[in-house]
Amino acid sequence: MKKMLAVLLGMCLCASALSGCGKKEAEVTEPAPVQGEEKEAESEEVKEEAKEETGAKIVVANLPKSVGGAWFNRMAVGIERYGEETGNEAFQTGADKGDAALQVKEVENLITQGVDVLTIVPVSPEAVEPVLQKAREQGIIVISHEAQGIVNVDYDVEAFDGAAYGAHLMDKLAEAMGEEGEYVMCVGSLTAKSHMSWANGAVERQKEAYPNMVCVNEDAFVETNYNQKASQEKAAELMKTYPELKGMFVTSATDLPGYALAVEEAGKQGAVAVVGNGLPSANKDYIESGALSFLGCWDPADSGYIMAKVGEILKNGGEITDGMDLGVEGYHSIKLDGNVILGEAWRDVTADTLAENDF
Repeated sequence: MKKMLAVLLGMCLCASALSGCGKKEAEVTEPAPVQGEEKEAESEEVKEEAKEETGAKIVVANLPKSVGGAWFNRMAVGIERYGEETGNEAFQTGADKGDAALQVKEVENLITQGVDVLTIVPVSPEAVEPVLQKAREQGIIVISHEAQGIVNVDYDVEAFDGAAYGAHLMDKLAEAMGEEGEYVMCVGSLTAKSHMSWANGAVERQKEAYPNMVCVNEDAFVETNYNQKASQEKAAELMKTYPELKGMFVTSATDLPGYALAVEEAGKQGAVAVVGNGLPSANKDYIESGALSFLGCWDPADSGYIMAKVGEILKNGGEITDGMDLGVEGYHSIKLDGNVILGEAWRDVTADTLAENDF
């Protein structure tokens, strides 16, 4: 009897041991998640949810040469439109005068703020090169405008080829002057790459095509520093200094109304032709009075929008390609020249086309 009980007890212990081994084997084949991996998975899930919630929004800051003038107020419209359409934060900032030192300081402020994209129309490309390099080193995408040849940017956006635009405006000035006589060349600033490109392109075109015309200040372009009142006074002075003057070529949108007003006040409409670059809304009265013979322009709102869009594409890991359609008139098939984006966006404005250019 004792032997039988011992055998039964042994069998029970063995069955229990085998059952335990089975459980341990099951636990080995289906291991529980490691605690660290659980937390990592949860963290990634939170990140994805946050990304979906925020839509990966970016911050775009536009820094023009100055704020408050008609041209750059119009550019702000494009920046605002971009923000409304994309949901990204987009704003325009800067000083109320075209001062390179103030612009450098504002770039420093935007670096501190940690914006994602900085778009800029430099007062002096050379002056901002070092601080733009610093911005890019901080991971900020930098897009410029009217700064062909600038180095420390991801891309420079131009509405057109500068020399070709200057040559086109010269054709219009030559037409208004009867292809002969003296004219003066006026730029907003000698450091403005775009203005100098247009001016030099214009003079080159004149020499090639209109030998009976003479630039009286080819070696010293008039510089009026984006000041309409100073431009008006300078234009009056020029007409006295050069009594045979038949034309004025003006690159600065800010300055152009001053030149036209001086001609109007002198009663020299038709005698002194003024051709230049500017906003239709700021020059409407002078076009209608005949004080401004021809206005060339592009829409700065479109330029502001395109700069912001290019910055967003790059920030999101995309690329810009030759022939790319950026979705705005004049930029449906862009051309790339190194890191310069060239559109075909210039407009011709006369009394007959004012209604088509209501900006």
